[in-house]
Amino acid sequence: MTEPAVERVEHELVRGWLHSPSVPPASKNEKPGLVIAHGAGSNCESPLLIAIATAFAAAGYPALRIDLPYRQLKPAGPPVPGGSARDREGLLRAAAIMRKRMGKVILGGHSYGGRQSSMLAAERPDAAEMLLLLSYPLHPPRNPDRLRTAHFLSLKTPALFVHGTRDPFGHSEEMQRAITIIPGRTQLVTIAKAGHELGPQYASLIVQEAAAMFEREP
Repeated sequence: MTEPAVERVEHELVRGWLHSPSVPPASKNEKPGLVIAHGAGSNCESPLLIAIATAFAAAGYPALRIDLPYRQLKPAGPPVPGGSARDREGLLRAAAIMRKRMGKVILGGHSYGGRQSSMLAAERPDAAEMLLLLSYPLHPPRNPDRLRTAHFLSLKTPALFVHGTRDPFGHSEEMQRAITIIPGRTQLVTIAKAGHELGPQYASLIVQEAAAMFEREP
């Protein structure tokens, strides 16, 4: 079997790697493309993002894993204070690149990357057709009252949440309660004994669940 091609992508506010299927879709709108971003302390070279992008491409879905703008400014450390709007602009531009290629977009990320993707979708419902939110950081560890859900009330884009049962940023029961306020269609996939990092071993499962949810869309 021919391995999916991987090529560097660099545009203003967008930097990452595009994984292309070895057999391109028959038409532009046959399959969506994935844009996926990393967590707060990571980058697009994380084993989880590489595994997911590789698995999506192997299943016929182009996947672009990106460094958020704050990571482009510094090689390590947390997001830039006050820089989340710029990070969302980077996500929006990456989604636009994928839309030109495929027509439809699944947008998301791990932890911080997923949170910013969901905030972007709440602000700009046209940014993507679906969200893939891995280990959504519902609240800081040991601070369950500091919920990061204010924008959920404006989130109409279908969203797939993938969450480990041992995630200190919110256990699965908390996630299930939290997503009930989202007006758009949601699905929560829980992974037994997984922590916040999830791990690359779950990439195939994530692709299967994302593809199934996307294909159920009208």
